[in-house]
Amino acid sequence: MFRAFCKRKTLYILLLWLLILLALTGRMIYLMVNRSRHYEELATDQQERERSIKAERGLIYDRNGVVIADNRTVCTISVVYNQVTDPEKVISELSSLLEMDEEKVREKVEKYSSREIIRTNVDKETGDAIREMELEGVKVDEDYKRVYPYSDLASKVLGFTGGENQGIIGLEVTYDEALSGTEGSILTVTDSRGVEINGAAEHRIEPVPGQNLYTSLDVNIQTYATQLAETIMEEKQAKGVSVLVMSPKTGVIYACVDVPEFDLNDPFTLSEELESQKTEDTTEMDLLNQMWRNTVVSDTYEPGSTFKIITASAALEEGVVKLSDTFFCGGSILVGDRSIRCAKVGGHGSETFVQGIENSCNPVFIQVGLRLGTERFYNYFTQFDLLNKTGVDVPGEASTIMHQLENMKEVELATCAFGQSFQLTRLRLLTTVCELINGGTKITPHFGVALENPQDGSYVELTYDSGASIVSSETSQTMRYLLECVVSEGGGSNGQVAGYAIGGKTATSEKLPRGTGKYISSFIGFAPADDPQVITLVTIDEPVGTYYGGIIAAPVVRELYENILPYLGVPQTAVEEEAP
Repeated sequence: MFRAFCKRKTLYILLLWLLILLALTGRMIYLMVNRSRHYEELATDQQERERSIKAERGLIYDRNGVVIADNRTVCTISVVYNQVTDPEKVISELSSLLEMDEEKVREKVEKYSSREIIRTNVDKETGDAIREMELEGVKVDEDYKRVYPYSDLASKVLGFTGGENQGIIGLEVTYDEALSGTEGSILTVTDSRGVEINGAAEHRIEPVPGQNLYTSLDVNIQTYATQLAETIMEEKQAKGVSVLVMSPKTGVIYACVDVPEFDLNDPFTLSEELESQKTEDTTEMDLLNQMWRNTVVSDTYEPGSTFKIITASAALEEGVVKLSDTFFCGGSILVGDRSIRCAKVGGHGSETFVQGIENSCNPVFIQVGLRLGTERFYNYFTQFDLLNKTGVDVPGEASTIMHQLENMKEVELATCAFGQSFQLTRLRLLTTVCELINGGTKITPHFGVALENPQDGSYVELTYDSGASIVSSETSQTMRYLLECVVSEGGGSNGQVAGYAIGGKTATSEKLPRGTGKYISSFIGFAPADDPQVITLVTIDEPVGTYYGGIIAAPVVRELYENILPYLGVPQTAVEEEAP
């Protein structure tokens, strides 16, 4: 009986071992068949060291194919701790060639890590010299650094890149994904200690370069507009000057100047003026953001009399005013309990609507606004898309600041009618004026025109919303005639250009708070008046001395057009446009 028990016990043990053996065998087969790829990858990870290869960032071109954002080959110097055989030599040579503090280099060389970057953006000549020394454990990888051939030209539009070649502001941010490309890598085989195995081949995955961006910017127009802006800024000791040049039919932007600009190749160095403004309450980053800020897109202001273009268009479209209607200006007008003055203290007396816009008479436009009424005025403000952003392809666009409809009384309506008590961006204003003079067609202002694949040359045009109608073609034609009268007979006469019929409107808007004597002087001018091909808005912020837009801003547009209208192939006007 005891012997039988022992036999059964032995049998049970054998069966148990057999089950364990089967389980282990099954597990081994499972790992070898089903999980082989996983463990192969783990082994490869242990045996390989990976270094990234930066992709070349796409170039940015102007409308004529001129490169305005380029790349320069640089090097990234790094060390692999396990592969350094002579640390003292590595420290000595790198600190000398890279002109770095020896202790900083030592800290990185002696740090136990898979890879430690010593310095990026090293000149290729220096990188080649380090490579030729064949220092054990030192890696020299080629990289790319963004360079801007025109330094500060269109700086606030183009933007710049950071240490990892990523876009920071401007077009570099908007089109960052397309421009960046895809990084490659270098894989090297190492032993268990992390030391590269001699004779083992490198596995290289080539990077994919970024797409090239073609823009509507014109280096020649941008350069000349910048020179004019800098000149008037110095003459008038102004806080800033902006010049925006567009096609009113397509929305392409030829130039966007906002001086003072900054050096794109050294974007983190403050200008002397901003450096002097450092205080305990103002950080360097605050001042840098101020230096980089594009006021054309990101700052709102009270437009003043240039907004009368919009009030006039709404009134003509609604049929509440005709060109022959007469008004009286006695130097001021009473609205509710408030007396609102005209720029001409003695008043203009009796005048037609045409003369009212030529004279930029506030009382005339207040009466026109009151004829429209609050609700209809607000409806046109909405119809003309003034409450929405333009959708321009640079970041940081600001929204319009406007009264709520329920808060608009007669006084608010009166002041809005001639361009006060609300704020919008310069780009929003000029875009709407484009639509009002181009036949009434909605456009989207933009810089990006097309993206090109540098590997196969394929070319994709960028598209933007357009085509919707905001006013009738008749109203648009009438506005072109009225604005030509402003330049030929009225306050915009300093914007006249020999051989061309110019349309335009002046403005001199007092900044808030009132009574400080600070103004923004501006002029909108387009050519030819009967078939606009180009339109420009010039604003001069806080000029010293004479500050009327018709006197100091209109001549800037005139001088600009004397040079760029022939350059753009705009035909001269043979016969003046007759009144509709």
